[in-house]
Amino acid sequence: MTEDRPIIHPYIPNSVSAVKKQMLKEVGAESVEDFFEDVPEELRLKKPLDLPPPFLSEHALKRHVEGIVEKNKTCGQYLNFLGAGCYQHHVPAVCDEVNQRGEFLTAYAGEPYDDHGRFQALFEYASMMGELLNMDVVNVPTYDGFQAAATSIRMASRITGRRDVLISRTINPDKLSKIRDYCKPELEIKLVGYDPETGQLDLDHLKAEICATTAAIYLDNPSYLGFIETHGDQISRTAHDHGAICIVGADPISLGVLTPPADYGADIVCGDIQPLGMHMQFGGGQAGFIATRDEERYVMEYPSRLFGIAPTSVSGEYGFGDVAYERTSFAVREEGREWVGTAAALWGITAGVYLALMGPQGMAEIGEGVMCRSRYAMMEMEKVKGVEAPVFQSPHFREFVVNFDGTGKTVEEINRALSARGIFGGKDLSEEFPELGNSALYCVTEVHTKGDIDRLVSALREVVE
Repeated sequence: MTEDRPIIHPYIPNSVSAVKKQMLKEVGAESVEDFFEDVPEELRLKKPLDLPPPFLSEHALKRHVEGIVEKNKTCGQYLNFLGAGCYQHHVPAVCDEVNQRGEFLTAYAGEPYDDHGRFQALFEYASMMGELLNMDVVNVPTYDGFQAAATSIRMASRITGRRDVLISRTINPDKLSKIRDYCKPELEIKLVGYDPETGQLDLDHLKAEICATTAAIYLDNPSYLGFIETHGDQISRTAHDHGAICIVGADPISLGVLTPPADYGADIVCGDIQPLGMHMQFGGGQAGFIATRDEERYVMEYPSRLFGIAPTSVSGEYGFGDVAYERTSFAVREEGREWVGTAAALWGITAGVYLALMGPQGMAEIGEGVMCRSRYAMMEMEKVKGVEAPVFQSPHFREFVVNFDGTGKTVEEINRALSARGIFGGKDLSEEFPELGNSALYCVTEVHTKGDIDRLVSALREVVE
C-alpha cells in the first residue's frame, strides 16, 4: 500500500486513509511512526513482512482457503478407528437443528443477552444428566472434560482440606497434564499402578499410597485404555475409610449399559459430553460435566453455574435460573471458589436434545451396540497373525488396546499403510505407555458396521502378513 494509492481492505477496520488521518489527529500524532514511537527501535522489524500478495476479493480468498482445507483427510472420507478422547458417534439431525436456533446460538458461548428458554433448556439437560448419572446436581458445562476433572479434584481438596491426590496410571496423559497444570502448586498428584494383565487399578499399591493427607482418588471408568474398572466399590471404600473423596471420570454414553459410578460409591462424577450429539471438531465440540449429591458441602464448592427451578408469584408458574450464584466468580470475582470464564453452555443444550431424543431405552440400545461391535472387532483382529487384541483381559467399552509386537512392524508403519487404504488406524501408544510395547488404541462405535470392521481386519492382514 502507498500513500498515493492506498488499499482499502474489507476485512481490516480503519483502512480508509481519511479515517486513519482522523484517528492520528485525535491522539495528537503526525504519522503512524509517531503513533508507535514508544516501541523501542530494537523491537521494530524495519522491513516488509515476508508475506504473499494479499487476496483482494472474497471469492479469491475463499478459493485459497478451500484449497488448503481440501488437503485434510476427514472421517467422512476415511474409515475411522481413532478415539482417545474425541469420538465419532452418530449425531441426530435434531441436535444441529436446535443448537443453531437464534435464541440459543448467540455471540457469547451460548450465554444469553435475554433468556429465550435457555435457562429451562439447561435445567432440562442437567435433570436428564442427573437421571443418567443417578446424581442430584449437575453443573452448566465447563470447557471440556479435562477441566471438569481438574475442577472436581480442586473441589475435593477444598472439601477435605487436604492436598494429595491419587490418580490411576492408565489416565490419558493429556488429561493428566491438564490436571497437573490446573492444580499446581497447591496439590500434589501421585500415580497408582495397574495390573499388567487386566489393566485394573492395583489395589495393594492404592492402599500403600493412601494416607491422612489424601484428598481424593481419581479414576476413569471406562478407562482411557478402554477397559472397564470392575473394582469401583473397593476403590471408593478405600477412599472413604481414609476420609478421602472418590472421583470417577465417566463417559455418559456408556451409562445405558454400565452401572453409574454413584452406585459404587463415587462422590463426584465428571466427564465430557462430546459423545452426546456433538460432531468431532478440531478445537471444539468438547464440554465437561460435574455431578454430585445434593449436599451443601458439595454444592457450595462448584465454581460453575447451577440452574434450578422455583415457583413464581403466579400460581402454577415456574421460573428457571441460577442456584447459589454468590459462590461463583461471576458474582464475587476473585473471591469465587475458582475463576470461571466462558463456558460451553450451547453444548449442554445440544446434549439435552440428544438425551431427550434417545430416552432410557435408546441409551441402553446404543451402549449394547457399541459393546457388541467392539467385541466383534477384538475377536476378528485377534485372528490376524502377530496381532494381540485386546491386550488387557477385562471387559471393554468402545476402545481396546491392540499389540503388534508379533508382526515385526511398528504402529506408525501399520497406520501409514492403513491410511493408504483409506483407513485411520488406532492411536499409537508406544510413547505414552512404553511398557505396552508396540501397541495402539482402537475405537469402535455405533457408526461402524460389520462390513467396516471386516474391511479393517482385511487391510490389517494385507499389511502385516
